[in-house]
Amino acid sequence: MRPLESTLRQGAQALGLALSEVQITQLLDYQALIQKWTQVYNLTAVRDPAEMMTHHLLDSLAVILPLRAMQARLAQADGQVSPTTPTRLLDVGSGAGLPGVVIAICCPDIAVDCVDTVAKKAAFVQQAAVALKLPNLRGLHARVENLTDKYPIISARAFASLVDFTRWSQAALAEQGVWLAMKGKHPADEIAALPAETQVFHVEPLQVPGLDAERCIIWLRP
Repeated sequence: MRPLESTLRQGAQALGLALSEVQITQLLDYQALIQKWTQVYNLTAVRDPAEMMTHHLLDSLAVILPLRAMQARLAQADGQVSPTTPTRLLDVGSGAGLPGVVIAICCPDIAVDCVDTVAKKAAFVQQAAVALKLPNLRGLHARVENLTDKYPIISARAFASLVDFTRWSQAALAEQGVWLAMKGKHPADEIAALPAETQVFHVEPLQVPGLDAERCIIWLRP
């Protein structure tokens, strides 16, 4: 087994994820795509494959179980019997598609739109959707403020301050929708700066296998 595949399998197991062989292959192929495109377009500052696996893929995989739990909560609040009803998710400032593409691979029942203002990054996500055969994934070249669709979940990873993230994407959030902000260490200052009409209702610490750094999810709603 190749070292990257071994790291991925062990990491997924540590995160409590039961990934299929197809999903393992898709994740490895996705990382290979990032490496290939990054040689021409500067998709990510991380160039080392082993570092890319922990800092990008496993970091994004850490969000899957919390997202699944939130999906079930939203379905329950919506009066749905089963949380498997397709959910729409918007990943803002998605860059190379992190965590959007990883979510699309691991959650085929979630329709993921990755929006970025940089055309080549949106084009990369579109290319990934074709290459990895992900009909539930789209890359959008746009400003989030200009989108007209509504999404029950809007995510961002290392994108902007909580104030800017929620303000810019406010119009795209569906009624009863939630924001999922992936952060490093607990952003107490950013939380304190939020306006009264934006509420943090849960802060979830994350343990990323192989990554000796603080990570957390900030869940917010209007």
